[in-house]
Amino acid sequence: MRKIVLSGYGKMGQEIYSLLEGSADLKLYTSEEIGHFDPSIAIDSVCIDFTTPQAFKSNYRYIADHFRAAVVGTTGWDDIREEVVQYFKKSGKTLIWGSNFSVGVNLFFEISQAATELLSPTKEYDPYIIEYHHKFKLDAPSGTAASLRDIVEQRGGGKVAVESVRSGYIPGIHTLGFESQEDRITLTHEAFSRRGFATGAIRAASWALELEGVFNFRELLREKLVKSL
Repeated sequence: MRKIVLSGYGKMGQEIYSLLEGSADLKLYTSEEIGHFDPSIAIDSVCIDFTTPQAFKSNYRYIADHFRAAVVGTTGWDDIREEVVQYFKKSGKTLIWGSNFSVGVNLFFEISQAATELLSPTKEYDPYIIEYHHKFKLDAPSGTAASLRDIVEQRGGGKVAVESVRSGYIPGIHTLGFESQEDRITLTHEAFSRRGFATGAIRAASWALELEGVFNFRELLREKLVKSL
């Protein structure tokens, strides 16, 4: 029987819980203090972490030391990414991380990369990013916007401006624009709810039981999509 422990029971944790609750082949646990979670349960469990950057930075060693595998959707810890990756590798535990676990967003990343590669050689289009989230979101730019910026900068060269809007209860809207003297091209992904993020995280948790190593969700998804073609 699968075991999943939700580290953090905020809006994302609650969304994941609602999708998994009642699954016959699953034992589901929640924890607001993952660093004190029962090691005898953790050893056979996948930890899904949607907390805060500060909490994850404090707890990642405990997660790597005690859990079978981890799926991390928390953002804002890029400054210690290599440290985290190396610690999980040293611990021999599986880690799947991503700035966004929505399948749609990750397809949006792929489309954005292709658009950048097509437009960049012309030298006529300046890229920019605008992202919108609810007023409770702590990080700005969002992890998704930061990933999108990295994709465009790596494929197109040069710096890309990112504007962040925090207002109301917006689940998440990300727009990549390309501006020239003659026209504008825009690509937009809009999340209607958190359900898409939760579904992707649950999918990653099932993959984590079959994998060994450290993986980026986007790269894993691309590999699995290519195999399915």
